[in-house]
Amino acid sequence: MLSVTDGSESVVLQPSRPAALLAALLLNANSVVSVDFLQRVIWGEETPAQGKSALHSCVLRLRRLFGKYGIAGNMIEAVPGGYRLTADADTLDLVRFRELLDAGYATGEPEAELRLLREALALWRPPLLANVPSDLLHRDELPKLQEEWLRAIERVFDLELECGRHREALADIWSTARAYPLHERFTEQLMEALDRAGRRAEALAEYRRLKSYLAQALGVDPGSALQRLELAILRGRSAGGQEPAAPRRPSVPAPGAGGPQGADPPAGEPVDGGRVLDALVGAGLLEEGPHGLYRVHELLRVFTRAAAARGDGTPAPEPSAPPLPASASARTGHPTSTDPQRPGAAGLHPTEA
Repeated sequence: MLSVTDGSESVVLQPSRPAALLAALLLNANSVVSVDFLQRVIWGEETPAQGKSALHSCVLRLRRLFGKYGIAGNMIEAVPGGYRLTADADTLDLVRFRELLDAGYATGEPEAELRLLREALALWRPPLLANVPSDLLHRDELPKLQEEWLRAIERVFDLELECGRHREALADIWSTARAYPLHERFTEQLMEALDRAGRRAEALAEYRRLKSYLAQALGVDPGSALQRLELAILRGRSAGGQEPAAPRRPSVPAPGAGGPQGADPPAGEPVDGGRVLDALVGAGLLEEGPHGLYRVHELLRVFTRAAAARGDGTPAPEPSAPPLPASASARTGHPTSTDPQRPGAAGLHPTEA
């Protein structure tokens, strides 16, 4: 909200032409703002015939308003080509906000940067320009100002995660991610915080929630950074800060090889989901595809159906399926398939398949 203060009292301005004029000058403080731009801010495409005279009258009304609250009227200068409002960090929150951001970004020390950015964000008073009747400012200027604000919030969350305060920051990250679903970095930060807090299932649920929203709203998938993070969480690799590996094709075990190295866990003991995925990929039963999806080998489908049919936990008998030719054995990685486009593989399926 646009307001003026004399140091002891703050007054929110009523929606008016002087308020629109003041907003345009404040957003471009210490710079010359052209007469043409100011006219379009105040009157849109319906500038009066005597536009310059009408603008001058509006400036006089704004100066009188300044005088009412003890603000020097000469802060607004008439200069060749337009008007300029002179302001510093003591007289304009926007100048102070930007100075704090610049100081924070330049400090290079996480705790100091976090303190400066939080001080800057404390100056924010949404909703922005709600009492300013100007379509031009709301359409062209407000988004740029909001982007500065969102960038600062994003950086604050990055610093909180970097400093190990993921639990303390969760509530703020959560509400921000909900308010700005198209700003994917907030959902990414939320997933990181949840995963580091040991809430892996909730982190994955956030990915699926955003994926569904983007598909319905825009017909697109989440960006590559979110897709990589989802895969890292599925593999149990993100909480420690390790970069997720790029998708890879499975290596084909040589004849007689036993599969993934390492001792098998005791029977009945829980196994990490990421280890299961890696084992299946290494055995050639799963093939990683794009967007966090996996291509399922037909042999894995046969084994799964046979185990489900048995249902008592004992080894299932050999399924009554036609024998595979020698060239289509699991060890060669070239099984027979009904898919004419991708021999030896069924279609892509979600990772939970």
